[in-house]
Amino acid sequence: MPYRFRVCALLFALVFVMYLDRLCIAVAGPRMQHDLGLTPIRWGWVMGAFTLSYALFELPSGMLGDRIGPRKVLTRIVLWWSMFTALTGAVSSFAILLGVRFLFGAGEAGSFPNCASAISRWVPKQERARASSVFFLATSMGGAVTPLLVVWIEQHYGWRMAFYLFGALGLFWAGFWYWWFRDSPWQKAGVSQAEREWIGKPAVVHAPPVPWSRLLRNRNFQRLLLMYHTYCWGVYFFLTWLSTYLQVGRGLTEQQMGIASSLPACAGLIGIVAGGYWSDRLAKRHSLRVARCALGSASLITAGLCLICASLTADVWRTVALLTLGLGVLDVMLPVAWSLCVDIGGVHSGSISGAMNMAGQIGSLLSSVLFGYLVEWLGSYDRALLPLSAMLLVSGLFFAWIDPADPLLAEQKAPELSFAEPSPYPPEP
Repeated sequence: MPYRFRVCALLFALVFVMYLDRLCIAVAGPRMQHDLGLTPIRWGWVMGAFTLSYALFELPSGMLGDRIGPRKVLTRIVLWWSMFTALTGAVSSFAILLGVRFLFGAGEAGSFPNCASAISRWVPKQERARASSVFFLATSMGGAVTPLLVVWIEQHYGWRMAFYLFGALGLFWAGFWYWWFRDSPWQKAGVSQAEREWIGKPAVVHAPPVPWSRLLRNRNFQRLLLMYHTYCWGVYFFLTWLSTYLQVGRGLTEQQMGIASSLPACAGLIGIVAGGYWSDRLAKRHSLRVARCALGSASLITAGLCLICASLTADVWRTVALLTLGLGVLDVMLPVAWSLCVDIGGVHSGSISGAMNMAGQIGSLLSSVLFGYLVEWLGSYDRALLPLSAMLLVSGLFFAWIDPADPLLAEQKAPELSFAEPSPYPPEP
């Protein structure tokens, strides 16, 4: 197996373990709230503490990886978050839990930027899009497996044991990564000369500084930020509140909740694959507006309608089916949105996508905290879901309003993108 494929496999394992650790608290939430005496409002703040620190520390961690390499930084990141995953299982009060989850988010921040850095060093340009899709597939698979594992562990050994075991997984990954990985294929013993030449030596590209003052006044950029901000209001429900909603709000047993919580993630995996495939196919046959905006807008609006119907449906399993369909359709737009950043960002695509994701994390923070207040104010988990559904509808409108053919910085010409397949892998001489 080519060494670059092994790197992708390790990054897949990284993101998979990351989502086990990140989503463990969402599945264990009902038991934790009961044992620690936490109200929905306090639980919302627990969810928000992670999101806040994750947003604050993502950019510094990514910059550190660019400077000293993903080998050291990802090792530090995984060791840090693994420690605070385990410490989550030892908390005894709301204040301690709040602090632990804040530090957990600070440690996990920078994971995706440093994964992207590793891809840029180890994967040739012709293969980077497919390699990057590994991240999103790992998130969906982690989301599908976590509820099943956590429910089984907490039924047999208690919710605290789930955090202890998941925290240990990261230690093994970090040790193997630091021992095996190198920041460049030219530093790694065993990589063939043919593969090194196929990957190529990393080229340093210095893009001009981003004129943020002018960019923030750009209508297209504003719509992009608003689209992803309102999108994260809706999607973050699935990462933080879904298990509590199904068990506490809808009355499922713990065993039923574990199965029901994994179904939307399975649908999300299908949606991610379908979204990337359909968008590239539509780009070849139609315009970018159809390939990006029509597809992204339709998925967001459809998902919002699914969530509205789910909140108004009395039968719990119909609700589960609607939520499953909702996340599956919603994840269609995920690769589409990130491709849009390349379309309109040009040489500043990294900065544009970073700004988009930061705007989204602000929406995630507000959503996770406010949902707890809405449950108490409205007296219903179903009614609390309606504002999040409405935000997805708004996000769909913003997506339709973006012009993917209009670069954000007119004087910056976006590089030509070729959909042609690369030439065959060069054989050993």
